[in-house]
Amino acid sequence: MFTALKHYGFQQSISHYSLFVLQRPGIHIVVLAYVDNLIISGDNHKAIVEFKAYLHNCFHMKDLGILKYFLGVEVARSSAGIFLCQRKYALDIIAEAGLLGAKPSNVSIEQNHHLELAADLPFPHPDQYRRLVGCLIYLCFTRPELSYCVHVLSQFM
Repeated sequence: MFTALKHYGFQQSISHYSLFVLQRPGIHIVVLAYVDNLIISGDNHKAIVEFKAYLHNCFHMKDLGILKYFLGVEVARSSAGIFLCQRKYALDIIAEAGLLGAKPSNVSIEQNHHLELAADLPFPHPDQYRRLVGCLIYLCFTRPELSYCVHVLSQFM
């Protein structure tokens, strides 16, 4: 796929290997590639349509239309702008932890709180704990207020 993008004239970003940029007079197209998924954005609709036709000739692909959900991030548009949300992703984490029916709590963790070692047996499923903490780390992308709590949890991975 990267070869096809470069052949079309895209330049691979030096800051992120999966970001490609095409700049021509009156045309600016940006492509973000993740495995076999692409996000295509730009300022020239006709050029984007032509680029999609080129990709369709190179690969068997399906155009899913306007971006709504990508890698756990919901994308919503309005006249005020573009909004990113991970509501569904957060609910999936809560469901995976078996806490979907739990009631929310306003109790926050105090800063510089020192957790003590548990006296009982170690957690029986450390892989599940690591997976959930990893999911929470990714959730901090749109919920930075969780960063401190997730940082404390990650110390015990």
